[in-house]
Amino acid sequence: MGCAPSIHVSQSGVIYCRDSDESNSPHQTTTISQGTAATLHGLFIKTDAADTIPSVLTYQSRYPPAARAGSRKERKEAAPHSCIEAETQTSHTSVKQASTSELWLGPMRLTQDPIQVLLVFAKEDSQSDGFWWACDRAGYRCNIACTPESALECFLDKHHEIIVIDHRYPRYLDADAVCRSIRATKPSEHTTILAVVPHVGPDQEEMSVLPLLHTGFNRRFMENFSMISCYNELIQIEHGEVRSQFKLRSCNSIFTALDHCQEAVEITNEEHVIQYINPAFERMMGYHKEDLLGKELTDFPKSDKNRADLLDTINTCIKKGKEWQGIYYARRKSGDTIQQHVKVTPVIGQGGKIRHFVSIKKLCSPSDNNKQIHKISRDEKCSGDPALTETHSHSFRHKNRRKESVDVRSITSRSSDAASLQNHRYSSMARIHTMTIEAPITKVINIINTAQENSPVTVAEALDRVLEILRTTELYSPQLGTKDEDPHTSDLVGGLMSDGLRRLSGNEYVFSKNVHYSHSPLSVPVTINDVPPRVAQLLDNEDSWDFNIFELEAVTLKRPLVYLGLKIFASFGVCEFLNCSEATLRSWLQIIEANYHASNAYHNSTHAADVLHATAYFLQKENVKTNLDQLDKVAALIAATVHDIDHPGRTNSFLCNAGSELALLYNDTAVLESHHSALAFQLTAKEGKCNIFKNMDRTQYRTLRQAIIDMVLATEMTRHFEHVNKFVNSINKPIAAEENNSNSEGSDCECSPSIKNSPENRILIKRMMIKCADVANPCRPLDLCIEWAGRISEEYFAQTDEEKIQGLPVVMPVFDRNTCSIPKSQISFIDYFITDMFDAWDAFAHLPNLIQHLTENYKYWKSLDELKCKSLRCSSDTNK
Repeated sequence: MGCAPSIHVSQSGVIYCRDSDESNSPHQTTTISQGTAATLHGLFIKTDAADTIPSVLTYQSRYPPAARAGSRKERKEAAPHSCIEAETQTSHTSVKQASTSELWLGPMRLTQDPIQVLLVFAKEDSQSDGFWWACDRAGYRCNIACTPESALECFLDKHHEIIVIDHRYPRYLDADAVCRSIRATKPSEHTTILAVVPHVGPDQEEMSVLPLLHTGFNRRFMENFSMISCYNELIQIEHGEVRSQFKLRSCNSIFTALDHCQEAVEITNEEHVIQYINPAFERMMGYHKEDLLGKELTDFPKSDKNRADLLDTINTCIKKGKEWQGIYYARRKSGDTIQQHVKVTPVIGQGGKIRHFVSIKKLCSPSDNNKQIHKISRDEKCSGDPALTETHSHSFRHKNRRKESVDVRSITSRSSDAASLQNHRYSSMARIHTMTIEAPITKVINIINTAQENSPVTVAEALDRVLEILRTTELYSPQLGTKDEDPHTSDLVGGLMSDGLRRLSGNEYVFSKNVHYSHSPLSVPVTINDVPPRVAQLLDNEDSWDFNIFELEAVTLKRPLVYLGLKIFASFGVCEFLNCSEATLRSWLQIIEANYHASNAYHNSTHAADVLHATAYFLQKENVKTNLDQLDKVAALIAATVHDIDHPGRTNSFLCNAGSELALLYNDTAVLESHHSALAFQLTAKEGKCNIFKNMDRTQYRTLRQAIIDMVLATEMTRHFEHVNKFVNSINKPIAAEENNSNSEGSDCECSPSIKNSPENRILIKRMMIKCADVANPCRPLDLCIEWAGRISEEYFAQTDEEKIQGLPVVMPVFDRNTCSIPKSQISFIDYFITDMFDAWDAFAHLPNLIQHLTENYKYWKSLDELKCKSLRCSSDTNK
């Protein structure tokens, strides 16, 4: 039978023909035979996709849907057909091109091929056309089958993800039988089958979907010829059932890996019922899967070599959802006891609860057993399957710890008493290792110890050196060379980052116990606007980094803090936040400034005003502003104001060596910083007229107080490198990583990357901010930088003079007014403390003007130092 002139193209693009002398019986329609290739009515017909299925027509359309509309009328005039199969290749009119898509199954990256759809319709009509065009638009590959036999044959060849079966005309197609025949095959496990059912009239009762579900259908589609309705249905299935089934199907690769894994793997549910074991587990334990699956772990015999109290220990850990690792004794099916390394990991599932426990086990080798006898290793981690706890060893991973291990061979060889004592020691160590409270540094050491065990000798030795460093007390402070190499840096570190030599003498440096009020002829402003014209003129420029604080000091007669504080606090709405009056704030600023020592060359209220100005300047920077809330900003401004109140002009080292009252009170630890914060709150609470906190909510006040104290204590230099390194690791590096990711993705966004706005990160930002504001002198304009350098040097000179007079240890010998080189001291200070810190702060807050000043000032000090060296050389040559 060949093609007569009566050739028809349906709206879906299916080409069929019938003999002109035959009736309109559906059984007389035939398809173009396999291997045929011809050009008919502008359609190119090819058969390369139909090599394995008889009577399958594959085509690619050259026309958009509008151009094919005329064929719909022709199809109506043509006779119905059967066993017509065709495959769309996604025409150029498709909205979505057929392509692979990426999905993730946990950490596993998956690639999904274009979706394949099988349409099973005995009669091609508007409904089949709707699904056909929906597939074309979605970019799916589509096959059409007209009989149960061809549908099953096509599915077994293609393994379609979606099957649409016409359930409207049981006279022509037994949809339930087709569904059952497909469900009887293994590939259908991951296939979604959709039943197209007749539309229910308004006077008819809707039927239950249960019969369809019991037959094997997954979904029901109410008859709707709209291509958009068909498209929406298919898209929902793709993003729902299809993707879920695709991920489940991908689990086969994971189980394949588990089946070939050398380590024994066991998976249980939250009730400790065994759900999976791999072949390695069967070989290790001597059981078959049939013996274990569905059984509880407690049903199997336990070894009596495990510690009796281990069950309670592991149960405590498991409630916290932590991982457990250790050595335990297990009993094989034959009754033999074996020693195993075990790691049990809880897996979070439905409802955010632990739903599975994954246990990985491997046998301990004889060499491992020897190590257990002679060496005590790292801490025990716990979090796993409590059913395993009855089979855990009391030895708890006594692995090789190399240098930190305790060699007890000589002890155990001396006497049985010594062995008994050592066993008791092991028991004590085991109890320590099961502690559930674990510091981060302990976790780091545990990870390194684990990495050491299977590492080459060179790597293990390097990790030994790492462990030695981690176990030191000063993890953040750089190690310096001898004092002869860099006396200026060594003296700065000794004076600023230590509490002196702790040598007490009979001489004590005592603070005045009375509150000091300074008196000057300059009237105190009644309101913020009630300020002298010259002061007001200077304050107009207070938002500039180049603001000259020394000019304000001069016109206010060394009382710049009150005036600058009123202006800055008003601009940040501090009174509104604290719910206090302007008069209360003014009184508070007065009493705070009065308790700064005007006699100090450096640590006076001018320095406090300078730090307040820098803090306010930083708070206006976008990245700082967006990551801090109003409480943080108010706390920062108050902390800057009080951070050096009642400073005696001497360092902590001096006070400790002198045995001052404050050093004794604060146990030689952060003496001045503790005093500054404590005195600030004492003075504030002393009188109601200056208590800016009196109207605050108790909870909010405590939060604000804690933030102020934390920032003031952060100015103490012994933890300088700790604060800087934490800021770099927690703030700078995540931002840099985010920038690199956005750059690699070709993002055009110019906005600053954000960081996780957590309370911890906000604390780090506030600490870094006040630290930079406190020592920002080298980043000020050159004239201001030189003035500040002279003032701090004069204060250090005075301390050295007093140390010599009182017979105290000289903390910073280079600060002798007769021999000191101020340029060298500034160069050392910038190199050691300033450069790295401001680079980190600039990377976050974006302060190019500060870095430019710092660079220029550093060059200035270097040039002065070189000139002085040349002068000294010339003088020496002249003397010779």
